[in-house]
Parts: sequence; C-alpha cells; structure tokens
Amino acid sequence: MNTKTTSHFPLQPTFFGLTSDYHENVYEQFFFLKYHGGWGLMEAYNLPIRLREWFVKRLLKKKNDEAEEMKAAAKGGSSKGGPPTTLGAGNAPSKPVKR
Repeated sequence: MNTKTTSHFPLQPTFFGLTSDYHENVYEQFFFLKYHGGWGLMEAYNLPIRLREWFVKRLLKKKNDEAEEMKAAAKGGSSKGGPPTTLGAGNAPSKPVKR
C-alpha cells in the first residue's frame, strides 16, 4: 500500500501564508525601529502594519536629514543657512563652582 500523498491543488505553498521575503522585510523593520529608534520588540510587533511602516519611513527621513546636516557641518557650512556657532568669550559656558 502506498502511503505517500500528493497535493491535488495547484496553489503555491505561500498562497495561504506569507513569503519568507515578507518575513525578512518585517524583521528588518523591527531591527531598524529597535536599533535606531529605541523601540522595544513588542512595541514594534504590536503596532498596526500601516503605522509601523509610517514610523519606519519617518525615522528613515529623519536619519537622512541628520546625515545631510552632518555633511554640511563637516564642510564648515550649515544646512539651515546660518553661520556656524563657535564658542567665544561671550557665549562660553561657565566653569563649575566647587562647594
């Protein structure tokens, strides 16, 4: 007697589930939110999908803006258009007082 069964349905195995690419993308979102945004895993996991995607896009935009500001500061300019701030006699922090 042959106990081996074959599927009679022409559907792919992922028809009723999610692909491994989708899972990988979700895990990347969790990592990004945790590493760069300080989120907890369960916080990111429990977010609705659209809201999680919005936070990832917004955090990515913020990180890109910061990178542009760092590049501008390294070149000696300011991305905001104003002169760079330097410490001098008029704006130097005061020395700590010993008690």
